[in-house]
Amino acid sequence: MPFTLNDKLVVAISSRALFDLEEENRVFEEQQAAAYQALQLERMEQPATPGAALPLVRKLLGLNGDGQHRVEVVILSRNDPVSGLRVFRSAVHAGLALERGVFTQGREPFGYLRPLGAQLFLSANGDDVRAALAAGVAAARVMPARQPGSDRYPDELRIAFDGDAVLFADDAERVFQRDGLDAFHQHEQQHLLEPLPPGPFKPFLQSLHQLQQQPGPLKVRTALVTARSAPAHERAIRTLMSWGIAIDEAMFLGGLAKGPFLAEFAPDFFFDDQPGHVASAAESVPAGLVMAGVIHQSNL
Repeated sequence: MPFTLNDKLVVAISSRALFDLEEENRVFEEQQAAAYQALQLERMEQPATPGAALPLVRKLLGLNGDGQHRVEVVILSRNDPVSGLRVFRSAVHAGLALERGVFTQGREPFGYLRPLGAQLFLSANGDDVRAALAAGVAAARVMPARQPGSDRYPDELRIAFDGDAVLFADDAERVFQRDGLDAFHQHEQQHLLEPLPPGPFKPFLQSLHQLQQQPGPLKVRTALVTARSAPAHERAIRTLMSWGIAIDEAMFLGGLAKGPFLAEFAPDFFFDDQPGHVASAAESVPAGLVMAGVIHQSNL
């Protein structure tokens, strides 16, 4: 029987999300592929510095620390295969047990998400993130790291999510954008007992919930961090209950800046669809922009 990833949490990540390759990428954009490959070959023995998502990947792989293969992280990159050698060497230097990678030499890589069975795709390329989301895979554009992720909770994988357009569909967000806050609250009260439709990150949250039920070397802790406030909070909680998912922490901030609250929760990663919220979060924690929902509609 061939090896299968069907029973694993599969996370695909681009090389620029995993490592800081922005200088090399500028060479690619300004001088094209040959100069880029030459620079990568020149730096083959020089490990790339950690990128914004590397601490998250280290924690994800830590879930395999007792010898049980629960999580698979795959490099999915527009790099050429030769440049991919440096990526794998950098992973070894960083202590990451990565075994699989797909390198497409400038072509769109997102089509390989389906045969991989990936539940999450992290990339620095906005076009690839949009395409992955359109294909039904949870995806986020990784923001450059302002500072390393927190190590306050070395024995926990901590993930924080926004609600509308991330865990939930953006139906309610569309009402808010079109008709304002009062109409949004009225809409949510009228539909209080109806679960919100699922958003792109529901399957990833479900996978984390399943991991929470298993004994392992790391605990998994999740948080909902949303601009919703009472009374609109109730529909969000009822929706999670209808999915059979118990989230560990919930913050209903009613428009307060999310950054300080996320700094206290110290997630290994935070996902939000609002650029302002991601910018606020990225001052203190690793964060990714979910380019889905009505505010990104003109770009899809």
